[in-house]
Amino acid sequence: MKITFYGAAGGVTGASYFCESETARILIDCGMFQGNKQSETMNKKPPPVDYRNLDAIVLTHAHLDHCGRLPLAVKAGYSGPVFATPATMDLVALVLRDSLKVQNSDLEKMNRMLVRLGKPKFEPLYDEQEVEQAISLLKPMAYHQPLIVAPGMEIIVREAGHILGSGTLKLTVFEEKKKKSVIFSGDVGAKGMPIVRDPEPFHEADMVIMESTYGDRDHKPLQDTINEAIDIIREALHKNGKILVPSFAIGRTQDVLYYIEQAFRQGGLPRFPIYIDSPMAIEASRIYMDHPELFDEEMLEFIRSGEMERDKGYIRPTQSAEESKGLNYIKGTCMIIAGSGMCNAGRIQHHLRHNLWKPETSVLIVGYQAAGTLGRKLVNGEKTVKIYGERIAVRAAIHKLGGFSAHAGQSELLKWFNALAPIRPRIVLTHGEDIARETLSGILTHRYGIQPALPEYGETISI
Repeated sequence: MKITFYGAAGGVTGASYFCESETARILIDCGMFQGNKQSETMNKKPPPVDYRNLDAIVLTHAHLDHCGRLPLAVKAGYSGPVFATPATMDLVALVLRDSLKVQNSDLEKMNRMLVRLGKPKFEPLYDEQEVEQAISLLKPMAYHQPLIVAPGMEIIVREAGHILGSGTLKLTVFEEKKKKSVIFSGDVGAKGMPIVRDPEPFHEADMVIMESTYGDRDHKPLQDTINEAIDIIREALHKNGKILVPSFAIGRTQDVLYYIEQAFRQGGLPRFPIYIDSPMAIEASRIYMDHPELFDEEMLEFIRSGEMERDKGYIRPTQSAEESKGLNYIKGTCMIIAGSGMCNAGRIQHHLRHNLWKPETSVLIVGYQAAGTLGRKLVNGEKTVKIYGERIAVRAAIHKLGGFSAHAGQSELLKWFNALAPIRPRIVLTHGEDIARETLSGILTHRYGIQPALPEYGETISI
């Protein structure tokens, strides 16, 4: 058996792992690269495999950096099954359709400029037919139940605790009367996060392919982060300015709303208007409510209490572009939660363009910001940034709230691996920038005497 790494190798986005045995070939994830222009040029093609002879694609979860190149796989000739948990299936359909809208909108603006310059237009990466065909290939994969996904290849999925429907996968390959197993961590969530259940580790495998997004550091304790956020919001209320929250539509938006609703209920914050300025986040929230079987006990109790329904009057969805533009003219404090989470696309860019230069504005960064993104530039303290070709002064207060991350920090990654440590599997670190991978690698080597592999793009590891 061989595994070739076609993404999330030396970086955080573009996850895709090609697994081939004597009898079958599958792809674990088919994600899109995000970040700077150099990274995004890698999205012009799917992972370089023979899609007409690929037996299956298996998804860990529905974030774009794990499923976004599925339409490109279809365009390259793939017509087999795409296995995912039922909640992931629902969310992937939403993600791919939204990604198409963003692509077409960005392409329209770019091509108008190119026409004025007398240059040829750009072609879209994929079209609506390829998106819908990719969605039609989705097949359900139940938690904890072994599933034969290809000849001689079996998958078991357990809760990853990252977003709704996310999974850690165990791939078992049977060849020559032997079997080998590989765990793909997917994105491991932090224990105690709201709404979704805690991660479920496996206890045995020959190899572990483990994410390392925050392998070099821990997050601030969650309750400390919540308290900090409440203090920031109170100060913003005092300044009478807007609170902008660039947020991933799936997972982070729902978490932030949960914390604010809890603060309303407990008296930590006075009720004030919150606008969900993201059609995708609005629909994702509806999908979340369609899957209560995946909620943790705390969320189920919150629903049973009826408090969530009473707080909804303060949470106002803005579906249309006209409603979104209207938020520019609102006086007084409000919170605007908008995509994208790394500020590299979507409606949040418009709100930043209109408000970053105002000292009364507060920006709450509640998720990971990849290198090269507008969000990373804000976190790094740049004094001016470019949005839609215009230089904007950064006078707003920028607050990084790392404790809200849906990724496990360093200590939690180590605890997750502890369940596997007694059998001393081979370790492969992916889904992390080099400093994060190298730091985590050093700790794993020191603590367990196991030297992890740190593969680069296109590298193959044999098992």
